[in-house]
Amino acid sequence: MSRPRIVILGAGPAGLGAAYRLQREGKAESVVLERNDFVGGNAASFDIGGQPVDFGSHRLHPSSGLPILEDLRRLLGEDLLQRPRHGRIRLRGRWIHFPLKPLDLMLRLDPRFALGTLWDMVSGPLRRRSPGEESFATVLRAQLGPTICDQFYYPYARKIWGRQPQELSGVQARRRVSAGTFGKLLRKVFASVPGVKSVGFSYFFYPRGGFGRISRELAAAAVAEGATIQLGQRVERLLAPASPEEDWTIETRATDGTSRSYTADYVWSTIPIPVLARIVSPQPESVVLEATGRIDYRSMVLVYLQLPVDRFSEFDAHYFPSESVSLTRLSEPKNYSDSPEPRGSTVLCAELPCDRGDEIWESSAEELGDRVRADLETAGIPLPVEPSGVQVRKLAQAYPIYRTGYEESLQQLDDWAESQPRLLTYGRQGLFAHDNTHHALYMAYCAVDCLKGGEFDEQLWQGYRREFETHVVED
Repeated sequence: MSRPRIVILGAGPAGLGAAYRLQREGKAESVVLERNDFVGGNAASFDIGGQPVDFGSHRLHPSSGLPILEDLRRLLGEDLLQRPRHGRIRLRGRWIHFPLKPLDLMLRLDPRFALGTLWDMVSGPLRRRSPGEESFATVLRAQLGPTICDQFYYPYARKIWGRQPQELSGVQARRRVSAGTFGKLLRKVFASVPGVKSVGFSYFFYPRGGFGRISRELAAAAVAEGATIQLGQRVERLLAPASPEEDWTIETRATDGTSRSYTADYVWSTIPIPVLARIVSPQPESVVLEATGRIDYRSMVLVYLQLPVDRFSEFDAHYFPSESVSLTRLSEPKNYSDSPEPRGSTVLCAELPCDRGDEIWESSAEELGDRVRADLETAGIPLPVEPSGVQVRKLAQAYPIYRTGYEESLQQLDDWAESQPRLLTYGRQGLFAHDNTHHALYMAYCAVDCLKGGEFDEQLWQGYRREFETHVVED
């Protein structure tokens, strides 16, 4: 039996992971189409002043499944580093170690915040749930009480998603907050204590040379196994087969303006599902197209400050839940890989959530650099020297926004995608999920598992889909 031809849309971890496993297991001939001139998507890396940097703060979590870790250890070898987590959170004017540590909390936590949290924990069983539809606000308030919500999660939510907590679905709380109960929070705090069953890890994996090494190694391994990866190819139209015997036709436009066409038995898409629905021909029904307008993403501007010093701090990341500063997180890539190179230079990456077209999105690099510098002064960690350079990258679809009632619109899109012959949508963007990189890779591996004898096992895939819905983002 000849192997099916699969065209994969998007060369992020989900697309590359599927191509690699499809080829390695001999299940299909795969072609990956990517609009950028590099692989990795939002999980890629690039170079500033001789130092690899990422599109924000990325880690490979130890909770990655064994097959994924085995593959990455085989591909990266000793370059897959195990690194201790060493960050901190600015909370009510004080720095708290992250991941949370018992002694640090005892010595540094604001007493009023600590007493309020303790009271909320003790009085939890007496707390009444708010009537009406669940939201991010009501779910967390019922589980954690007002102190943590009002001082930490609510302002952080307004910064990250640009919406009031009451406007966000309760699903956003369950999928995005890993310590959503006091039990889980305490297990996180005591994670470093021997004999305590913890939630979360005090270490992470990170590739030497930047997080993008994961995608680059997967791409190289997929090509070595026979896959084709075409960069600089924007998919403009997908022509659905009119009968079971016909192929999909994928029309692209290259960065040089030339057009190309591909045919395939299957299309596996990792691009945002609203985008997918808009480029398929024949067009979906109007109710599906209208649903694409109700699926929202939060954008992100990344500001990179190059400093002429060996290191800015000892911490890999700083977190800023307060609304007194614009940025939500500041990372220092050198501290992820613990590399001394390049000497006399380091880069800081500041993350500023925003909406496309707003003031932050439209600001110049100089204006954004000034904003970050002012934010760091407000937070009590001013820059030690003037930056020698400022660069900016923009992510149009950084975070899904789960508005209250979004489920109906997403279900309409999902039902439409499942009705298309031999079309699969998966990955963070394809399933409109917050998931980590290891979750995206797991989706890819599950998709490959469902391809048996050239046929896709839909029933098995639906079982995996139910499992995906239990994923919670690892911070």
